[in-house]
Amino acid sequence: MDQVRAERAAPRAEGATLFEPGRNCWKVARARRAALLVDGDDYFRAFMAAAERAQRSIFILGWDFNSRTLLARDGGAHIVLGDFLNSLVRRNRRLRIRILDWDFPMVFGVDREFPLLFGAAWKPHRRVQLRYDNTHPTIGSHHQKIVVIDDAVAFSGGLDLTCRRWDTREHRADDPRRVSDDEPYPPFHDVMMAVDGEAARALGDVARERWRLAVGKRFDPVTIAGDPWPPALKPDLSDVGVAISRTVPLTETTAEVREVEALFLDMIARAKRTIYIENQYFTSHKLGDALAERLAEPGGPEVVVVSRLLSHGWLEEHTMHVLRTRLVKLMRAADREGRFRIYYPHVPGLKDETCMDVHTKVMVVDDEWLRVGSANFSNRSMGMDTECDLTVEAGGRQEVARAARGFRDGLVAEHLGVEPARVGAEVERCGSLAAAIEALRTEGRSLRPLEDPEWSDAVVNIAEITDPERPVSMDRLILEFSPEKEVRKSGFPWGKALAAIAVFAGLIAMWRYTPLASIASPERIIGWAEDFAGRPWAPFAVIAAYTPASFVMFPRPLITLAAVVAFGPWLGVGYATLGILIAAVANYLAGRGMNRATVRRLAGERLNRISEILRRRGVIAVTAVRLVPIAPFPVVGMVAGAIRVKLWHYVLGTLFGMMPGAIVTTVFGDQLTEALRDSSRINYWLIAAVVIGFACGIYAVRRWFDNQFEKLPEGTTAARGA
Repeated sequence: MDQVRAERAAPRAEGATLFEPGRNCWKVARARRAALLVDGDDYFRAFMAAAERAQRSIFILGWDFNSRTLLARDGGAHIVLGDFLNSLVRRNRRLRIRILDWDFPMVFGVDREFPLLFGAAWKPHRRVQLRYDNTHPTIGSHHQKIVVIDDAVAFSGGLDLTCRRWDTREHRADDPRRVSDDEPYPPFHDVMMAVDGEAARALGDVARERWRLAVGKRFDPVTIAGDPWPPALKPDLSDVGVAISRTVPLTETTAEVREVEALFLDMIARAKRTIYIENQYFTSHKLGDALAERLAEPGGPEVVVVSRLLSHGWLEEHTMHVLRTRLVKLMRAADREGRFRIYYPHVPGLKDETCMDVHTKVMVVDDEWLRVGSANFSNRSMGMDTECDLTVEAGGRQEVARAARGFRDGLVAEHLGVEPARVGAEVERCGSLAAAIEALRTEGRSLRPLEDPEWSDAVVNIAEITDPERPVSMDRLILEFSPEKEVRKSGFPWGKALAAIAVFAGLIAMWRYTPLASIASPERIIGWAEDFAGRPWAPFAVIAAYTPASFVMFPRPLITLAAVVAFGPWLGVGYATLGILIAAVANYLAGRGMNRATVRRLAGERLNRISEILRRRGVIAVTAVRLVPIAPFPVVGMVAGAIRVKLWHYVLGTLFGMMPGAIVTTVFGDQLTEALRDSSRINYWLIAAVVIGFACGIYAVRRWFDNQFEKLPEGTTAARGA
C-alpha cells in the first residue's frame, strides 16, 4: 500500500495506466462501443434486441437462470425467457444457445427452478443446452453474470436472467408490473455494461473457459458478417479500453486468480477526491482496511457508499448484515475528517420490512475509473466465488471522464428522485459528493443514512464463517471424523466426556424430578414400543427409515436403538442391518450416477487417498472404512460408487463393518429395555466388555490404515479413477 501511495503522489506519466494485465486484470480489450444499462427493464430490452440479431452463438452464464423470467411486460405483451430462447433457435437453424447455471445448494432454491430433482416446466429446444456448474469449492458459487452474442456483443455486470430482477429506474412502490408468479416484490436496482469488438470476444473467451471447466467441452470463437449491436442501444463510451478482472477460486483444476481484489485495492489507493461505491454487501475486511487507511489520511478522498437497508431472510440478516455493521464501525472510527457516508435508498410507500434491493456492484473513483461487475464488496467475492468485473479508465480523455461522472451522478439522482443535472450542479457548488447528497436529501424518495444495530463479538465471529476469503477444504471436516496421529496423541477428551456425563445426568434429573417422570414412565415407554412393534407395517417402517436418514445424516444408531427396544435384540438388529444395507446401496447408486469430479470434491483429499485403498483391498478396506468413521456414511457410499468398487465387495464390507456398531447399539438397547423393567437386571460387565472390544477394534483398524497409507506411492490419490 505504501508503494501505491507513493505512486499516487507522483505525477502520472502521459499514457500511464492503472491496469496491469496478469495482476489486477486479465487483459485490457478495446470496445468500439460501451453502454451502461441501469436496472432490469433497460437490460432485458437490450438483451432481447441483441439476441434477436444473433446468427451463430449465444452464451449465458449466471448465478441463476429461470426460464419463467418475464423479459417484457408492457401492455398485454409478456415475453417469457424460455419461450423466447426456443423461438430464436427455431427461426435460425444455425444458432446454438448454451446456458451455464450455478449448481446451487437447496438452501438457495426459494425462487429457483428445480430441474435436477423435479424436472423443469420449460423444455429447452435441442439446440438450447442448459448445464449446471458444479466446479466451485464447497460453499462457493459461480457468480459471473455474462451474456455473449456471436463474440460481437457482450453484457456483464450484476444482473442474472432470472425472476424478481425486472424494474425501471422509477422504482415505484406500487408498480403493478413488478410481479413474479403473481406475487409483487420490492424495487430492484442493478447495472450491466454492454461492450462490442475485442472486449466482447474476450468475454466470449471467459464464457467458453467456464463452459469447458464445467461441462468438459471446448468451443472455438465464432465469426459473423454484420453487426448484432442493437440500433436502439446508444453507447455511452466509444473506442475505450476495457479491463476485465476476474476472481477464480483455487480448485483441483484451476489456479487462484484474485484480479478483482487487486484492482479494488489499486483504485482505492489511487483515489484523490471521491470513491463512490454501490454494492449489495459491504463486508470485505481487506477492502475495508484499505478504505479506513484512506479515511485516516489528512485531506484524503471522501467515501460514499450506497447499500440496501435490509437483508433477505434471517440467514443474511444474521451473517452479511452483521459483518457490514462491523465494517461500517471501522470506517467511522478511522474517519477523522467526516469524509465517510453510507446511505440506503428510501422509497415512500413500501410495506414494512421491505426496501429497495440494491444489488449493484459499481465503483466510480474520481472522474477517472468506472467499474461495473458481478463482484460484491465481500470476502467471498475476492477469492471464493467466480467473478467478472469490467473497468474503463479516462486516462486524460475528457469524454470518458464526463461519462464516468455522468454515470455516477445519474445513479445518485435516481436514488434522490431528482434530475442528474441537479446532482452535478450541486457537486460543483459544494465541492463534495457527500455534501451535494446532504443538500438534496428530502423526506420523500431519497437517500437516508444507514444505521445498523450493534452486535456482540461472538455473533460477528460466527457470521464470518459465511463470508470466507478462500475455499474451505472438506479435509478439515473429514478430520473431524478421522483425526491424524498427532490429534490422537493429544490425550483423553476429558471435556467431551464431562459434557456427555452432564447431558446424561440432566436427562436422569428430568426423568426423575420433572413432570416427564409421569409422562415417560418405564411402563409407558415399554407400552409404546410394544404397541408399535405389534403393527404389521412397523418392520417396513424401520427398514425404510435408514435410507432418508443416511442422506440427511440423521444418527442411525437412534433408529437401531428404537428397533431393539421395540422388537427385541434379535429381530431389532436384523431389521437394522437390512435397513443399513439398503441405505448403503442407495448411496452407492447415487455415487454411480453423479459426476465423479463432484464426488471427489465432496470427499476431500484424505478420503480420496483412502479410495485408492478401497480399490486395492476390496472387502477388507470397505469393512475398515465402515468400522472407523473416516467420513459420513453417505459420502463413503457415493465415493465407492463413483470409483466403481465392486458392488458385492461394497455390500459385504458394509455388512462386516457396520455389524460391530450395530451389536454395540443392540447391547445398549437390550440393557436399556432391562433397565426400564428392572434396573437391578442391568449387566454392567457385558456393557463394559462390548465397549472395550469395540474400542480395541477401532484402534486396530486405525493402525491398519496407517500401514496402508505408508504403502501408497508418493502423491497417490483417487483422481485417476474419478
